[in-house]
Amino acid sequence: MDSILIVEDNKDLQFILKNILEMEGYKIFSVGNGTRAILEVQNNPPDLMLLDMKLPGMDGMSLLNHMRVNYPDILVIMMTAYGDVKDAVNAMKLGAYDYITKPFNNEELLLTIKKAIRTESLTREVSDLRKQLDEKAKCEKVMGKSSEIVNIIKKVNLIAPTDMSVILQGKSGTGKEVIARMIHEKSNRKNKSFVAVDCGAIPATLIESELFGYEVGAFTGAVSRKIGKFEEANGGTLLLDEITNLSMDGQAKLLRALEVRKIHRIGGKKDVPVDVRIIVTSNLDFQDVVKQGNFRIDLFHRLNEFQILLPELKQRVQDIPILAKQFMKEANKELGRCVKAFSKEVLQAFSQYRWPGNIREMKYLVKRAVLMTEGSIVQMSSVTFEIEEKNEIPSYIDALEAGESFNDIVISTERDLIMKALELADGNKTNAADILKMNRKTLYRRMKNLDLL
Repeated sequence: MDSILIVEDNKDLQFILKNILEMEGYKIFSVGNGTRAILEVQNNPPDLMLLDMKLPGMDGMSLLNHMRVNYPDILVIMMTAYGDVKDAVNAMKLGAYDYITKPFNNEELLLTIKKAIRTESLTREVSDLRKQLDEKAKCEKVMGKSSEIVNIIKKVNLIAPTDMSVILQGKSGTGKEVIARMIHEKSNRKNKSFVAVDCGAIPATLIESELFGYEVGAFTGAVSRKIGKFEEANGGTLLLDEITNLSMDGQAKLLRALEVRKIHRIGGKKDVPVDVRIIVTSNLDFQDVVKQGNFRIDLFHRLNEFQILLPELKQRVQDIPILAKQFMKEANKELGRCVKAFSKEVLQAFSQYRWPGNIREMKYLVKRAVLMTEGSIVQMSSVTFEIEEKNEIPSYIDALEAGESFNDIVISTERDLIMKALELADGNKTNAADILKMNRKTLYRRMKNLDLL
């Protein structure tokens, strides 16, 4: 409901205007002078102000000036006597939207107000659209300018307007979810939900209830209906992150839902139609996983309508300074710092480092560096790489020379490697397994043997 503030010292006219406008569905406030109008605007900013030219104390022109300076988004329509039209025209030059003369025609008044509100609504829509386009362009710009990224964005622009399923394949930390969200934002589903599911974090026994939901009484503890991720994303986009972690049973149920475009809640009596655009990610090579028999080939073909391969950060050296600068801005904002640049030595080190944790590793490295920097330039003393690339004698040689047994050294080294991988992956075991080039189940088994679980 649009709101209107009437600023008029004539009580009778105030009453008439209030009744006319309330009958048209507007929310009305009214005051008799400029001082009270300012207080009202501070407490309840209206969409439009009907402002009389002649007021006691602060006159209409002075109040108009105050509004233009402090509340430029509020529409102002001046009310003036027929003989003061010249003043009303001057008011429009100062920023008033329009004016009406007293005595006014009710239809003319309502038409002027409706036109003003409609014009302002369209202006805001255009402004919001431009802002969204600017933000999207900025997002693409800060991703980089390498040929690899330019090619990825071209593919995103090509596939986004369709409803085709997309496979995003790339190592951990390469920005797969960022690309998934970009596809959603550029699609016709952008005003609907974007729902992300980490398939590696859901136990195989719970994947069906997580994706499809359940009804009351479906099992012990099901005291209320739960809506699954498919229904949450209905009309929008569903991201199945690290889908290769799904069990074969989960894959079969997912394939059926995709084929029939319906889901069945556990304990439900009927299927529920869903309209969902599917995007999936994997840090493994899908072809290898299919060949190994760990992923259904029919599900792979159903999902593989379009595929985008994300390169590792070390393959995008040209983008490293751009990403580092963006992460510096984000860290400054979050930490309340004002670091301005990186030294040449730091940028050179960034370009030579192999970034095993990819973009994610860079983000947190830059954040730590910004926190540690005392001046305005990040120096090497503030930078700590997660995996140092040095030609030093490995620590296990020292341990061997100290008389430790082979088995003890192997166990200690394995523990250190797993702990470092978990640190790089922010505790995510699936991503840690990827960093170690290890199967997730193997990582769990080794962690259990080392008492790390």
